[in-house]
Amino acid sequence: MMRLAGLVLTGLMLGVYALPSHAQTTSGGIYSCTDAKGRRLTSDRPIRECADREQQLLNPSGTVRAVIPPSLTGPERAALEAKQRREAEERARQAEERRRERALLVRYPNRAVHDKERTEALSQITVVRQAAMNRVKELQRQRKELDTELEFYAKDPEKVPPSLRRLVEDNEKSMAVQERFIADQDAEMVRVNSRFDEELQRLQQLWAQIAAPATN
Repeated sequence: MMRLAGLVLTGLMLGVYALPSHAQTTSGGIYSCTDAKGRRLTSDRPIRECADREQQLLNPSGTVRAVIPPSLTGPERAALEAKQRREAEERARQAEERRRERALLVRYPNRAVHDKERTEALSQITVVRQAAMNRVKELQRQRKELDTELEFYAKDPEKVPPSLRRLVEDNEKSMAVQERFIADQDAEMVRVNSRFDEELQRLQQLWAQIAAPATN
């Protein structure tokens, strides 16, 4: 009897000590999977035999709390991170594109506003270019006067005074500057027109999208 009582007492004590461990396991969740050999495995932590496959994290009730993806090798992890970066960059690009489209619609609610701003932008370039053209005409007039003076030294160019030489050189340099400036303005006009053409193409699509619900 004493021996039986001792065994019962020992069993009760083991049961008491086992309870916290079981409570801790169930509260933390149970990992479950089927390994490569078809065995159903469970554990209170991720199962190493199932590192190459999905594992389910179960609630104490047996319902699925989460699905743990397979562990990745170094190259696989690097490939996944690169893919995630590309996806994040693409999401950021799309968000920025939508932001620009909203800003474009606020700035240009209709074709008339867009056409008006194009005209104003080109007009500003035209004014600046015309000023440069006027300067070229003035330089050309000055050069004719200088050429008239140079005719006196046509037979002996070595006798051209240094001051006259400097005036000719300055005129040529100024003419080159104005010609480059005019070329830059011509290129700027092409760039502005190209920008407005691209904007208009996109705006026509956006305006159509806005108008579409109203026509349905």
